[in-house]
Amino acid sequence: MHSARTPDSTPRRTLGDALAEGTVLLDGGLSNQLEAQGCDLSDALWSARLLSDAPQQIEAAHAAYARAGAQVLITASYQATFEGFARRGIGRAGAAELMAASVESARRAGAETGRELWVAASVGPYGAMLADGSEYRGRYGLTVRELERFHRPRAEALAGAGPDVMALETVPDIDEAEALLRAVEGLGVPVWLSYSVDGDRTRAGQPLEEAFALVSGVDQVVAVGVNCCDPADAGRAVEMAAATGKPVVVYPNSGEEWGAGGRGWTGKGTFEAGRVREWQRAGARLVGGCCRVGPSDIAALAGRLASSEV
Repeated sequence: MHSARTPDSTPRRTLGDALAEGTVLLDGGLSNQLEAQGCDLSDALWSARLLSDAPQQIEAAHAAYARAGAQVLITASYQATFEGFARRGIGRAGAAELMAASVESARRAGAETGRELWVAASVGPYGAMLADGSEYRGRYGLTVRELERFHRPRAEALAGAGPDVMALETVPDIDEAEALLRAVEGLGVPVWLSYSVDGDRTRAGQPLEEAFALVSGVDQVVAVGVNCCDPADAGRAVEMAAATGKPVVVYPNSGEEWGAGGRGWTGKGTFEAGRVREWQRAGARLVGGCCRVGPSDIAALAGRLASSEV
């Protein structure tokens, strides 16, 4: 895999190089930042709708996290699929252009900082396209081969836009993880694989040890771990992911709970920047936040990472 290059064509470190040297800071939840900017995300396409309707809002959200100290910006392509865009009358060529635009938007926002940043192209689970909450359950009734056929075209479109890494994220079960790993084979882009979990199991109920073991011997995978989970579940999951010998990625939610029926968040936030020390000791090298974790939280994490206390 080739090294990513800056606009002046100077070779720079790959994300894998950076992970070998220390901890790298991810951004936070894109949707909550977009909502803070006044965006309406009630559409089935969620934040991906804005790639077409308000791309400047996407770039502004990325810029907010870059200013907060994030070193990796995750694209607005989590819910971007050919099928989802087709329901809005956008053909395959147009959909591919929007997926590529998600990478370009994050790249522009990162470039404005003058710092070394990486862009992670988000590849969400099949259930995200359904927009019915099944992304938190998995077990869609599809075979691994069928899931691979669904994911491969969008993975190709995103890889073609030149991200530094692809984030195979919020994966609810082992079957979909296997399908995603097959779908990205041969695309020439490193990936990380992160599960959405409940305690020490995937959302579909499978043991995390089995889920993480899927990446053993897969050189394309530069990190494995969890995201979109309760912060209380993150520490133990990091320990189990570290057993693979891979760098660990961890970016939980705020601790509030999402109700798919009411399409809203309830409960109290429990995300604390101080947890980063626990995660690092357990093996985490990519740390950040997911839903409801905002720029101020990422800035607090950046402060912790820069502190001699960590």
